Amino acid sequence: MKQLLVVTGLSGAGRSTSAAVLDDLGWYVIDNLPAALLPQITELASSKYDQIALVVAGFDDEMAAEIQNLRSRIPKVRMVFLEASVDVLVQRFDLTKRRHPLPDGGLMEAILSEVTIMSTAKSMADLVIDTTELNPHQLRERLSLEFGSSDHAEEMSVTVSSFGFKHGVPLDVDLVFDVRFLPNPYWVEGLRPFSGKDVVIQDYVLEREGTQRFLDRLMDLLIELLPSYEREGRSYLNIAFGCTGGRHRSVAVAETVAAALKEESWLPRVTHRDIDR
Repeated sequence: MKQLLVVTGLSGAGRSTSAAVLDDLGWYVIDNLPAALLPQITELASSKYDQIALVVAGFDDEMAAEIQNLRSRIPKVRMVFLEASVDVLVQRFDLTKRRHPLPDGGLMEAILSEVTIMSTAKSMADLVIDTTELNPHQLRERLSLEFGSSDHAEEMSVTVSSFGFKHGVPLDVDLVFDVRFLPNPYWVEGLRPFSGKDVVIQDYVLEREGTQRFLDRLMDLLIELLPSYEREGRSYLNIAFGCTGGRHRSVAVAETVAAALKEESWLPRVTHRDIDR
């Protein structure tokens, strides 16, 4: 077995979707396995499958201990935690008419109780994915970017993303840079319909006074930080750039930084959360 992935998180945050996506990506998916059976099943499956994904619903002290045990015995064990805002989880349960797995009290009480119960699992995770703003298609895209290939599986996974502050700061990012100090193409006649992926916007943003100084100093910082994160055992790092709407400046800067990181032999994934809003 080359890779073992543990997927857990809050009910309604996307575990079932994740299991289906990973299965499509070629992972051998084991769903709702009791903690006591983890060692035996993973050992049996490892003789046949290179990539195994364990999708875990309940997460108690026994499950935490078994996963720590797996981490001590298996070189490459990664853990993903899925979450979403309480309001969105309530909406999802209302839409699907599903019952929350915690039976006591009303829906809101059950969700808040599960947030507390799952806090240990979240603290153990290598990657936390907030699905509040993600539909199933977008979650599929995110998982495909992270787990769609076993190439470079031993390297730290770097994601460079963009977002709009008016739509909220993403919760699942590690480094956030505010680029609202750059002139906004939105207010320039003829540029508004384009996005930061278009050359005309990139030229406008990159040619502004101070942009290149910012990028030069930022790259010096990232070149110093990324190897340090990797040496500390980080599996994932998400670098996010935010502007007002998430369509122009943040996208242009994210694309530029990702290209610069590729020149430094990193292989960043690039995502733009709000580019189409």
